[in-house]
Amino acid sequence: MGACFFTLFITFIFSTTLFVVAHNRYIKKRSHQLPPNPPTIPFFGNLLWLLVKPFSRVKALSLSLHEIYGPIYTLYIGSKPLIVIASHSLTHQALIANGAIFADRPQEMATDKFLSCDQHNISSAFYSPTWLRLRRNLTYNILHTSRIASFVGARKWALDALINRLKPLSSSDECHHTEIRDHIQHALFSLFTFICFGEKLEDMKIQAIKNLQRRLQSSFDKFKENRKLEEKETVTLCSELFTGGIDTTSTALEWIMANLVKHPHIQDKLFKEIKRVVLDGEVRIKDEDLRNMPHLRAIILESLRRHPPSHFLIPHTVTKDVVLDGFLVPKNSIVIFRVVEMGRNPNVWENPMEFKPERFLNNGDFDISGTKEIKMIPFRVGKRMCPAYRLAMLHFKYFVANLVWHFNFKCFGGGVDLTEKHEFTAVMHNPLEV
Repeated sequence: MGACFFTLFITFIFSTTLFVVAHNRYIKKRSHQLPPNPPTIPFFGNLLWLLVKPFSRVKALSLSLHEIYGPIYTLYIGSKPLIVIASHSLTHQALIANGAIFADRPQEMATDKFLSCDQHNISSAFYSPTWLRLRRNLTYNILHTSRIASFVGARKWALDALINRLKPLSSSDECHHTEIRDHIQHALFSLFTFICFGEKLEDMKIQAIKNLQRRLQSSFDKFKENRKLEEKETVTLCSELFTGGIDTTSTALEWIMANLVKHPHIQDKLFKEIKRVVLDGEVRIKDEDLRNMPHLRAIILESLRRHPPSHFLIPHTVTKDVVLDGFLVPKNSIVIFRVVEMGRNPNVWENPMEFKPERFLNNGDFDISGTKEIKMIPFRVGKRMCPAYRLAMLHFKYFVANLVWHFNFKCFGGGVDLTEKHEFTAVMHNPLEV
């Protein structure tokens, strides 16, 4: 029995050694063609390194890898390469010049597939006719210019709800403070419920977020005869609109307001711009007024540059071998783009960590789509660019302008902490209290 076990053990060790040697030779053979990579562990690649580190530490380590290996490098998940790109020029070469090759998505994990209805949503669907149908349905039925204009009543209703929640805190002689994030999320939830279903929910229902999906799915019965998508695709499409519309927009709005509170002279300058545009006696700022506020637009773009809601783009997959900067990006490999470095690159932006909206005042025709060149990526670029970016910009302008028009926001406590914390999006570590 002992001899048999010893023989099996020796055989296992010998086989494992041969496999490790062969694997290392394979990695070495491929690594000189692929972008450089940190040392790997046989069987695991860099997977253990990624799993044992908290996300904040992975972020710091990825910055270190960027400094060591340059703007494009490789990590291995087992033997499968994952290419990381943190260069604006290489990103343009990939997502614009080679947009169709980089437009696909990788297979999701089982849990993620459940949430995305087996990858039947715009963000995660494969580059296919299904993805095109989903995107067109959203673009033509919700995001068309005429449809966006038709939601003016919904925006006013959501804004009124937001202002009515904040007014009691500002009208009293006593000093009150509040975390503005909760109020913004409440307003956006009200707005997107109305946009998707034409239905105004009461406050109690809005607070019951845990029951949201069950309530909203029941609202689809009245639309069954007119829909062109399968029911599961329609449900997922609206769910995706909620996720993108509420989480990322509320995160971005909180960062914008945080910078206005931190820099009161910028808030004052914005108020004066609004006062020049808005007619005397106007209680609410109209959509058409927003077009005449260049400083407002500059503040929003500067905040998106300095604090992108997400530090990474959703992973891409290439459909065939392609060469970037002399390195091979092999077919079916996963590619991740680090957005945050592009918006804070000192070679592109002077003093990138300073909040200076005038950067965009001197560049009024700034190309947010990245078609000509990429300097920052607030809404993705190329074929996978966020289809709702115009709606998002409208909401940023509308809510920020109206909030500054009605209130003078001041910091509560010891100042504004711009430290980031990574949840679903890159949120403020300490929520803004005003």
